[in-house]
Amino acid sequence: MEKTQSIEEFYKSKLNWVPDNIRREIGHFNVFKLDDFAGTHPKPVPYSRKDYYKISLIIGRNKIYYADKEIEITKQALLFANPQIPYNWESLDDEQSGYFCVFTPAFFHHFGNLSKYEVFQPNGTPIFEINDEQAESIKQIYLQMFEEISSDYEHKYDALRNLVFAILHQTHKMKPAKKIDKQEINASHRISILFLELLERQFPIEDVRQRVQFRSASDFANQLSIHVNHLSRAIRETTEKTTSQIIAERLLQEAKILLTQTTWNISEIAFALGFTEVTHFNNFFKKHLNINPTQFRNVRIS
Repeated sequence: MEKTQSIEEFYKSKLNWVPDNIRREIGHFNVFKLDDFAGTHPKPVPYSRKDYYKISLIIGRNKIYYADKEIEITKQALLFANPQIPYNWESLDDEQSGYFCVFTPAFFHHFGNLSKYEVFQPNGTPIFEINDEQAESIKQIYLQMFEEISSDYEHKYDALRNLVFAILHQTHKMKPAKKIDKQEINASHRISILFLELLERQFPIEDVRQRVQFRSASDFANQLSIHVNHLSRAIRETTEKTTSQIIAERLLQEAKILLTQTTWNISEIAFALGFTEVTHFNNFFKKHLNINPTQFRNVRIS
């Protein structure tokens, strides 16, 4: 899994420039034609999270992967992406078109609550396959967005917020796209890959201010938008280990590296590995290696 993409990185990678006002207090909003980015022979979207929201009207056949879900779009669909949920998108057609808008969480501060909408919730389905009539209706909303954002209307950003909610309300009256039925072992294999990618994405730790964020099975299950029991079954089926074992092994591996290759003190290492107390780190290390971190460091360095 690639690292979380910031809104600045989106502009740099797609347009080679960054708006001056991108982090100002009212938040950021923009709207684009998908044709300008996809067009002919579009490249697959890498599996990653963003630090911004994105709502896309995608016209063309696609396959979208979302945790253990695999959804094939036969003609056109709406895709909702938010900062909590990673996904990837594989084009099945050479030609892709449509529209999308991007906005930061701050853009809707004190203006509605996006987290109340199912498409932006961890266990919701953020993909809706739509018919021609629905696609045309959504297209008209995007065209209104283009008109508003290029205007000098004093309250145009409020108008744009209302247009985003117009898409949300229309979508919640629709039925979500259906996931493709697959053999359970295939789903388990995919979950395991996503879990291991998410685990590994936290390493290496190269700065004392860096910190591991996901340390428990429930942390990873929440990020992958699946039940923790589902995650545990998938990991055991494919690795013959528990989720906690794999997490502990990776934390120990990084702990050994930091103890032998840095001059950080034990408290700094404990913090970087996500432990709230240095005693918790000491107990964890000794439980698995029968030696405390200081002793391990002294033996390896001497």
